[in-house]
Amino acid sequence: MKTFLTPDSAGPNGSSNAGPHGGSDGNTNSNADGGPLPPPGSNGARPGAPRAVVIGSGFGGLAAAVRLSCKGYAVQVFDKLDAPGGRAYVWRQDGFTFDAGPTIITAPNMFEELWALCGRRLADDVTLKAIDPFYRIRFDDGTHFDYSSDATAMREQIGSIAPEDLAGYDRFVQEAELCYRLGYEQLGSVAYDNIGSLLRAVPQLLRMRGWRSLHAMVASHMRHPKLRMAFSLQSLLIGGNPFNVTCVYSLINALERRFGVHWAMGGTGSLVQGLVGLLRGRGVPVHLNQEVRRITVDQGRATGIDLASGEHVPAELVVSNGDTAWTYRHLVEPQHRRHWSNRRIERKAYSMSLFVWYFGTDRQYPEVPHHLMLLGPRYEGLLNDIFRRHRLSPDFSLYLHRPTATDAAMAPPGHDGFYVLSPVPHLDSGTDWNQQAEPYRLAVQQRLEETVLPGLGGHIVSSRVMTPLDFHDRLLSYKGAAFGMEPLLRQSAYFRPHNASEDVRGLYMVGASTHPGAGVPGVLMSAKALESVVPDVVHSA
Repeated sequence: MKTFLTPDSAGPNGSSNAGPHGGSDGNTNSNADGGPLPPPGSNGARPGAPRAVVIGSGFGGLAAAVRLSCKGYAVQVFDKLDAPGGRAYVWRQDGFTFDAGPTIITAPNMFEELWALCGRRLADDVTLKAIDPFYRIRFDDGTHFDYSSDATAMREQIGSIAPEDLAGYDRFVQEAELCYRLGYEQLGSVAYDNIGSLLRAVPQLLRMRGWRSLHAMVASHMRHPKLRMAFSLQSLLIGGNPFNVTCVYSLINALERRFGVHWAMGGTGSLVQGLVGLLRGRGVPVHLNQEVRRITVDQGRATGIDLASGEHVPAELVVSNGDTAWTYRHLVEPQHRRHWSNRRIERKAYSMSLFVWYFGTDRQYPEVPHHLMLLGPRYEGLLNDIFRRHRLSPDFSLYLHRPTATDAAMAPPGHDGFYVLSPVPHLDSGTDWNQQAEPYRLAVQQRLEETVLPGLGGHIVSSRVMTPLDFHDRLLSYKGAAFGMEPLLRQSAYFRPHNASEDVRGLYMVGASTHPGAGVPGVLMSAKALESVVPDVVHSA
């Protein structure tokens, strides 16, 4: 096994939770916790430790930094934004707190593991509250299905829709459990960096019959169209079309039932700040307002990064938490990319993008649950428009998030905070979002007024939108795809961008667009998979 030698450890254990972050303070080298920050070329570890830089401070990058620090590396994190979080950035305006991205926490044990590595308890820094039911699915005819871990309640609801599908539902649960055990527990944190790792996974893939789509697997057990929608739409949470992604993703159902769906009090950003606090306790700086322009390579090995400021930061190991297609295409020069050539990158299939409208109201809507899926009149046809035809449709399905249902502090007293998310095609659609954003927002508002938020237009007191252009320009995602490459079977595991770069030694990938994929559990598992492919640090006397 390859190792690095260092005289002693990267830093002490222990941490304290960071406070909430706000906007930019105009400092081009600010620290995530507001404290003093070493210059970009330095680190908080003791002299002699091998140096690692992490590009991006999303969940994957922060988790990777924690794990690398605990392995003995001298770690620094660099992010182009003015606050940590990446897709889990936080907007604060008009007294409202808006989580920009992930809102559902389904595997708290993955966070607990990171805290334990630092000698801490997650509960000391972050309060997680279970949500029950997990979410409500509202069908276009106005009926709804409350999705939860309550087996009796689930069977009663299925029986009221299609009693003939009860036996099929039981079979689905059993198969989803198998996919969880084989696909999540056994294969999720394995780094597929060679053919051998792929061959070792083949028996499990065959047992799961992973060549079937998720929708096909659900349809083999349940016949009613409402139930087929209710138990297949979960792959959209990780950027996958239920009619295309492998049925292995039925494991999401088992994951939710095993661990529940949770809300981090104060917002998802409290988890980001908790991770920043762990890093601060280990002397690991998070450099903000510091865009990485190039990963430097010498004789096929990564040697560090060049910042937009012109400064070079040397390192023995580089980890990108950025979009993998963007990382290879824009940060690694073409002569160093025999595998991830521009042509290969362009030929891959990419996930959908998102239109997200964040808004606050001066009244409350207590009848709206924390998580609500509002399905439109079409299911497969709409998904074909998004994923295959790359066409912006006049109809849509929506995810409505009302965090104030659980956490009143997310809005001023007597107010409600929301975000509504609409899956849309990535930038290959040719949509001019500079012109289309407001008409689309108005159409979404009208749909909400007609369904679950009557009189909405007269009560909006705060508003902002995020479009595929933001994913491309602000978050540096290729084609504005919100989840990287689409999680098709032919683009999963070994066939997804590897955790250890196929092109550059010493370059590694974490986050949604590498293995195992998107979603908070997948992103955190990518950082765990990283541990199996980076060199160990051996401490000398």
